[in-house]
Amino acid sequence: MKTNRLSILFLAAVLAFSSCRKTTDPEIEIKPIAPETINGEITTNKTLTADRTWILDGVVLVKSGAVLTVEPGTIVKAKIGTKAALVIDKGSKLVADGTVTKPIVFTSGKDAGSRTPGDWGGIILVGKAPTNRTTPVQVEGGVNLTYGTDNVPADNSGILRYVRIEYAGIGVNDSEINALTFYAVGSGTIIENVQTVYANDDAFEFFGGTVNCKNLIAYATADDDFDFDFGYNGSIQFALALRDPKFVDAADDGNGIECDNDKDGTDAAPITQPKLSNLTIIGPNNAAGTASRHAYGNRWRRGAKFIFNNSIILGSQKGGLNIESDKTANFYKNGDSQFKNNIIAAYTVPFLTTATTLTAIEMQTKALAEGNVVFNDANTSVKLGNPFNLLAPSFMPATGSPALSGTWAATANANAVSYRGAFGTTDWTAGWANWDAQNTKY
Repeated sequence: MKTNRLSILFLAAVLAFSSCRKTTDPEIEIKPIAPETINGEITTNKTLTADRTWILDGVVLVKSGAVLTVEPGTIVKAKIGTKAALVIDKGSKLVADGTVTKPIVFTSGKDAGSRTPGDWGGIILVGKAPTNRTTPVQVEGGVNLTYGTDNVPADNSGILRYVRIEYAGIGVNDSEINALTFYAVGSGTIIENVQTVYANDDAFEFFGGTVNCKNLIAYATADDDFDFDFGYNGSIQFALALRDPKFVDAADDGNGIECDNDKDGTDAAPITQPKLSNLTIIGPNNAAGTASRHAYGNRWRRGAKFIFNNSIILGSQKGGLNIESDKTANFYKNGDSQFKNNIIAAYTVPFLTTATTLTAIEMQTKALAEGNVVFNDANTSVKLGNPFNLLAPSFMPATGSPALSGTWAATANANAVSYRGAFGTTDWTAGWANWDAQNTKY
């Protein structure tokens, strides 16, 4: 009888334990947390958690003093038809600190397969760092904010790390917003491992400021991949631009880099001078169906200075290094600007200018004397893995690639490495970048 009683007690315990394991019951469904909408102004600290999808409804403005934190792995979708944008005002912060395995994604609200460039606005950071403006300037894209007259070089607008920004570029009042725009953003801000995907205007645009960036990807941009203006004097090291031959702004040239001191080419100080090192800029290389407005690898104009070193310009449609004003040309001639230790393998000419004080021959002579090398056969000689493949690109230099040689040219805020371009022996895009965002289900 004792054995039977023990058996009965054991059976009862098993049944009781089984009844508690509701998650194993096929009739019980664990429902995910419903998406949550954010809109209007954020005036106190707020966190977007990774346990749900967040819907950006219209222009969301993070006001001064507030911090918007986004957890690793969080998906933020823009509500279609609302011209959604995320705007971080002066004195506020966006802390979107993802990881290589849990990137943060800001994307279109449309389903996979139907997304288009310009489905929403983008992300705007407004800071207090110096510009060369003497009166407040209106933020572009119809956002009712100004910037430009503060003087806090180390201002901090937060962190964007392991972040993707997909299908942005619609303006609030019919003036386009870039995928990621920096207005007077300071060097206290951390920008690392950020990818833009099919931006309908520029991928990254810098209006003044001192912010320094690393590991940026501009993938299939309509207008310019990197655009600088109004006295920007920060640095970028390790950045990639890959253009879709069939996609470009129909009304404006699409360049790897476009840079002005200001729209009038004045001497306003500080003079715009981005410090760029280890960039890989991949143009369409006249692939089938290449749209006509794809233009230059580098376009320096309107009184700007520049530093562009240790980099690769490959397959740019209308030319590699283009200098367009006498002031900009003179800065290059007298050494205020640098173009050193680069590889130029443009589809057409490597050097061109519209300046009256500098000829293309003089540019080439100076460039070759300063460690630059020129090839006429695009990737055959440069020997990158598969740089023109839009869905499965490889930018890693093969054995014997000239990218693995050259004499390092020192550049402000850049770490010395033994290669030219954005990649040496490590593919820093692996695990978090997306080359097929159109078909990714979020």
